[in-house]
Amino acid sequence: MKTNPALLSAAALLLSTLSLTSFAVEEGEPAPAFDLPSIYEGQPNISLQSLAGKTIYVDFWASWCAPCLQSLPLYNEMYHKYKDQGLEVVAITVDNPIEDGLDFLEDTPLDFLIPVDPEGDAAELFGVIGMPSSYLIAPDGEVKLVHMGFRSGDMEMIEAAIIEHLPQ
Repeated sequence: MKTNPALLSAAALLLSTLSLTSFAVEEGEPAPAFDLPSIYEGQPNISLQSLAGKTIYVDFWASWCAPCLQSLPLYNEMYHKYKDQGLEVVAITVDNPIEDGLDFLEDTPLDFLIPVDPEGDAAELFGVIGMPSSYLIAPDGEVKLVHMGFRSGDMEMIEAAIIEHLPQ
């Protein structure tokens, strides 16, 4: 029996995709714990545990990701709108080298927490398969929203989910 290399490649790709998605964090599950250094030298590490009791919007991004560069300034506006009500935005950059993320931040300053994950360890814990990927975590640590990509109009849905899960 002859094997078809193209068919084998397609099957391998399908299996790897299924295995990646089967480990991805889903709504209703506890958020994976992370403890990452800040992109800014001299700042303390950023951990999920240190943010307990807050509503946390975790966003994985990279400087080479065009939708990420569109969404981050909008997340900054959202952060300022709801931070006094218990919202924390944590934008985890997977840039490697880290300097690429710093270069972006020189032109687009952001006021929320920005940890670095250049080796992708936290991204792997969350099961991130594309950029940007975001996770809304309720004050009890449960993932309430998983959002992949970023398109025009997404902010209304994201903001509505955040409002629904702000600490009471």
